[in-house]
Amino acid sequence: MIKIICVGKIKEKYFTLAAEEYLKRLSKFSKVEVIEVMDEANVEKALKIEGDKILSKIKEDEFVIALDINGESLSSMDFAKKMNRIFNNNSKITFIIGGSYGLSKDVKKRSNYLLSFSKMTFPHQLFRIILLEQIYRSYKINNNESYHK
Repeated sequence: MIKIICVGKIKEKYFTLAAEEYLKRLSKFSKVEVIEVMDEANVEKALKIEGDKILSKIKEDEFVIALDINGESLSSMDFAKKMNRIFNNNSKITFIIGGSYGLSKDVKKRSNYLLSFSKMTFPHQLFRIILLEQIYRSYKINNNESYHK
């Protein structure tokens, strides 16, 4: 099972449609749950409040991957291998996408792995699509199915 915890909601219909498409594709391989937590407007309190909301959605037995600009960068092939290794030892993987201010220290501390897709900053709505696509790609790679080129 894969869980994706995101700060904020998708507002644009084209992002919603893209997310739905990848969730439909992923349903062939795994159950995927997307949990949205409200983002906070108060800059001084945002990381703490958002972090507490995120942590309340994580169970003890979940392998947590936090998306963080300072995390390890992987190719799609290496990401697929990592996903395969994680699933060999864990039945539940949780990905965390932070909000505008990033992730709290407590969320990073709870994470088993910090992953970076780029040193660039992406809108969290778009990044959710990128993450879903890469998870889908990893399944296709690991199942020797055509998709990854």
